[in-house]
Amino acid sequence: MKKLLFVLPLFFFIACKNKAKKETIAETATTGTVKMLVDESFSSVLADQIEVFKLDYPDTKFELVQGNENKIIPTFLNDSIRVAILSRMLTPEETKMYTNRSIRVASSRFAIDGIALFTGNNNPDSTITADEVISILKGSNPKGKKLVFDNAYSSTLRYFKELAQVKELPKEGIYTLNTNKDVIKYVVANPDYIGVTGVNWLMNGNREIEGFTPQIKLLGVKNVKGKPGDDQFYKPEQANLINGKYPFLRNVYIINAEGRTGLGTGFASWLLGQRGQLIVLKSGLGPSRMTSRDFNLKSEN
Repeated sequence: MKKLLFVLPLFFFIACKNKAKKETIAETATTGTVKMLVDESFSSVLADQIEVFKLDYPDTKFELVQGNENKIIPTFLNDSIRVAILSRMLTPEETKMYTNRSIRVASSRFAIDGIALFTGNNNPDSTITADEVISILKGSNPKGKKLVFDNAYSSTLRYFKELAQVKELPKEGIYTLNTNKDVIKYVVANPDYIGVTGVNWLMNGNREIEGFTPQIKLLGVKNVKGKPGDDQFYKPEQANLINGKYPFLRNVYIINAEGRTGLGTGFASWLLGQRGQLIVLKSGLGPSRMTSRDFNLKSEN
């Protein structure tokens, strides 16, 4: 009897272990695990997407590695992680690193983000022109305005360097910190500075900045002559992201180099579908695809 009492729990343990092995989730477009690199500027909208996706497909798991653009791009290129959320597509040279391994890279835009400029409520300025921003980046700043970025390796600063066509930043007028949260806190403490950060992050920031956001205001921006939005000052509101009137816009891409139909592929398709695009719309960003609304009008005559 004693032997039987010992053997029964052992059989129960082995049976449970074998059952767990049999229930291993297969890797498909809607099941399994995917590792993703994420530009931290888009962490908020991505978190919302994943939350709803997992309601649709509960047998999925996402392992996210967040960081600035310069930090996560090398990890993607060395094949450690094959799915990334970025504000740019890969360059031809970067793509070639995958084609040399016979791996196809698929890049899909799923949202349109704006880069917001903001300052302290006590700052009398409420507008700025794109020409002024470019002048500051080039080191010609007669009005003495100062821009503060999250860090020296972020996609946000890279965007403005490309806009101004500069490789080196001037010694004065441009300042970099460590995170977006640092930028907001710094501008609150120094209201004559102009903070620069992504709209998505600013509008959907975490609780750590809730007490700071009421102390800042968004600046209206007028584009350079001949470009959309050159007629007046526009704020980075959703309508202006969608119609292209706000000057500082950037696309948000999911880049997939899985080389097979895995969860990354399924998630990319879902982001471009109706539910994914509605979440983008709800987040305050511009959707890549506008969902049409059809009306069936019937005559009662």
